[in-house]
Amino acid sequence: MKQEEERASNIVISLAPEEYSYEMFCQVLAKEGEGAWAKHGAYAAAWKFLIYVLIMKRVTSTGPSLKTGAAASIYKYLRDNHSVDTNPIGILISYMKRLEVLKVGQFEARARELQKLYKLEEIASLIPELERVCQRRSVFVLIDELDKGWDNSEDAKAFVAGLFQAALSINARGKGIRVLISLRKELYDNIPELYEDAQKVRDLIETLEWDEPALLELIAKRIRNSLSSSEKMSPEKSWNLVFSETLDYRKTRSFNYIVDRTLYRPREIIQFCNTIRDIAVEKHKMCPLDYQIIAESEYAYSESRLQDIAAEYRFQYPGLLSVFGTFRGREYNLLREDLEEHVLKISTGESPIDEAAETWCKEADPEFMIDTLWKVGFLRAQAVGGLRARRRSGSSYLGPHQVSSLNLRNITRFHVHPMFRSFLAMKEAK
Repeated sequence: MKQEEERASNIVISLAPEEYSYEMFCQVLAKEGEGAWAKHGAYAAAWKFLIYVLIMKRVTSTGPSLKTGAAASIYKYLRDNHSVDTNPIGILISYMKRLEVLKVGQFEARARELQKLYKLEEIASLIPELERVCQRRSVFVLIDELDKGWDNSEDAKAFVAGLFQAALSINARGKGIRVLISLRKELYDNIPELYEDAQKVRDLIETLEWDEPALLELIAKRIRNSLSSSEKMSPEKSWNLVFSETLDYRKTRSFNYIVDRTLYRPREIIQFCNTIRDIAVEKHKMCPLDYQIIAESEYAYSESRLQDIAAEYRFQYPGLLSVFGTFRGREYNLLREDLEEHVLKISTGESPIDEAAETWCKEADPEFMIDTLWKVGFLRAQAVGGLRARRRSGSSYLGPHQVSSLNLRNITRFHVHPMFRSFLAMKEAK
């Protein structure tokens, strides 16, 4: 989308993951319990301020050097108040601190002073002028990968909920400015305030479901772009320029082998393909790449994904990595009774795990343990009955990325997701 809008001469502003840090907010801002301030609303005001300032900076930097009319007023404000090139996160924190001082400081603040901050009075008169500029050249603000560094903290939830509210407010004005947020469903489901706001604007939310054809098309586009090829070719043909169509390993299609080692997340298949590319360059291998190079690349990718998934759920399920580790060296296909026995050993302490993991594993019901391991993507369940229609040809197991809910009590066979097997040195049953 970014390239398309830029080709249309529109302005696109992207906020990268490194530009926000939930841990930093926890360190520099007072907790809600320390004073009478609602962080959700404060973050919404701070986000609106930041987004408008970023847009002002961009439109004045890309327009004519001689500022006239609306652009002149905006330029003067930036010159007097934002002449130093501050990181976006710095602007956001600065505005939050201004609100914090009035809300939880050592002195009583008059309602008027707070109202000025919540209503963005500092830039309120410039917003209509900014919108007039943006009607001539639309501005899109793209905010993505909010799950990077996610810690499920008070500030993390308020940060995202406030951003969502700010985006709704800005977009509702409909004056040449659009704020687009990409948010993983797990985060959306984990923030009650976000869900409540979303119910009011259901028609403005689009759910993106990634499947194998979409992931193949994504990688095919990246392949064509990297080759600077304008030739129209099918996704399959593009893929086969880089990877052998069929691998020596069980005559598996290379795309199936690679996509099976993902949870259908774009970043995962991109990461795996990039890892394979790097190993191929290091080994001086030419395309199309075969199973040997893919297999050599798999261990590092598997280790990275195992650690990332554990980190992703570190607040819901602390010490999850140690639970994954109890499967090391085992067979990856598991009958229900074998799986129940394994998780029972974890919950009773027979299989050692980190102290942090004991907070949710100790004396846990086996069904809860199995359900948790399936929900985080570590396990897949064999498709039965009507679920068979959901599975891809050649794969009889389903994970949470393929079916949103599953009654696992009816499942008799499981296996550890292929993405994790290499690092855990798991074996096939003899």
